[in-house]
Amino acid sequence: MGMTTETDLVVIGSGISGMVAAVTAAEGGTKVIVFEKQRSLGGTSNFFQGTFAVESDMQRKKYITYSRDEAFKSIMDYSHWMANPRLVRAIVNESADTIDWLQKQGVVFIDATINMPNSPNTYHAIKGAGETVIKELTIRAKEKGVDIRLSSPVKSLIKQGDRISGVIAEIDEEETEVGAKAVVIASGGYVNNKEWIKKYSGFDLGINLFPVGNIDKMGDGIRMAWEVGAAEEGINVMELYRVAPVAPEFAMGCQLELAGAQPDLWVNQRGERFCDESIGFYDSTVGNANARYRKDGYTFSLMDDSILQRMVHFGIDKGVGQANYPGFKLTNLEKEIKSALETSSKEISVADSIEELAQKIGADPAVLKATAEEYNSYCEKGHDDLFAKDPSYLRSLKGSKYYAIRARTVCLGTMGGTKINENIEVLDKKDVVIPGLYAVGFDAGGMYGASYPIKNSSGLASSFAINSGRIAGRNILKYLGKS
Repeated sequence: MGMTTETDLVVIGSGISGMVAAVTAAEGGTKVIVFEKQRSLGGTSNFFQGTFAVESDMQRKKYITYSRDEAFKSIMDYSHWMANPRLVRAIVNESADTIDWLQKQGVVFIDATINMPNSPNTYHAIKGAGETVIKELTIRAKEKGVDIRLSSPVKSLIKQGDRISGVIAEIDEEETEVGAKAVVIASGGYVNNKEWIKKYSGFDLGINLFPVGNIDKMGDGIRMAWEVGAAEEGINVMELYRVAPVAPEFAMGCQLELAGAQPDLWVNQRGERFCDESIGFYDSTVGNANARYRKDGYTFSLMDDSILQRMVHFGIDKGVGQANYPGFKLTNLEKEIKSALETSSKEISVADSIEELAQKIGADPAVLKATAEEYNSYCEKGHDDLFAKDPSYLRSLKGSKYYAIRARTVCLGTMGGTKINENIEVLDKKDVVIPGLYAVGFDAGGMYGASYPIKNSSGLASSFAINSGRIAGRNILKYLGKS
């Protein structure tokens, strides 16, 4: 055991929730150490592109009137009131002030906007995405004396009596006892933990569920909280999404992926249509729909030459990210398809007939033909008798080439595990606060109920991470007698 170190606050993890908590606490004069087990800062937080807020100054300037009350009700209704209402209200109420606070830290917001149809403008897009936010917060943290330790995983919490009194961390490859009056768990969930994913969700990583943008998220913080008596909440909640294709030969955000996301004809492994494809505008909704097909772990996005040429010359309906907006033309799509076929990728199939396409994707030719004929009949009359899809997205498939892109269920993160209250304090199995212990972001449960809401609260995952960090930091100051 190495030499003992003393501090006021230990933060486990350098993602957005942990860094926000660290800076907030340091602003009040708290001595803070941030332990990050990776060799670089930020983790998954480097990739987010915007965050949720309501009643912000940016929204007021655009006469956006969507209110905190409306947002609260929407989130709670989506969860069927399975979410913790006091926690949800605290996050919603905090969100606008947090935009102002981030701007003071040097974060630049582009716009208060929308990234899906028929939804309120809650999405506050960030210039440079999450990586720039982490950089700005790191600068502020260092200015305020925060000690940031890379390649230094925390192994366990120390508890004396009923209170947290520190951690055991691996510093310079040696386990060291670090005394602390408070600890924030911000380790980012467990999406890379095959055993936990199987146990809590029934999925098999790499077979019917694929983690995206996450490295070595093993549930360290959740495990440590449980070891000192924390209660469990929301351990099986995940942020799911449907992506076509998912394979090493395809770059994330490639034009073939954009084509696979469009609301044309989608079928399951049997060749049957399985949803109103326009739910693809709402990430977690389409992720949930795709997750029903976990036996083989995939579905298919179908198109023909006419649909392909429409995307090339007139652009896409569904934008993906800030760069690939609706109307973006897939001028490189044909080249990407040709390259995939030349490398014998199994993620895309091309055929001269629907029956031949069915054979290539392993579906029953009679079933897929019947599905295509039924779908084409809906397109011709302008009404989807089966799933009532918006007629704007009803486009027939009639050849002369047919394409199928394999679509997988991906996970952007697990979204719970440790039970907290509206002050972000960790609770034990009797709902009693464990003094000095806080859990934020993907390590904390109670915000979502059973599934991540998206339509009226775009950017809520990053917002919960940021605002839970802010609230934790302020309450740590109170706990330490510094406010």
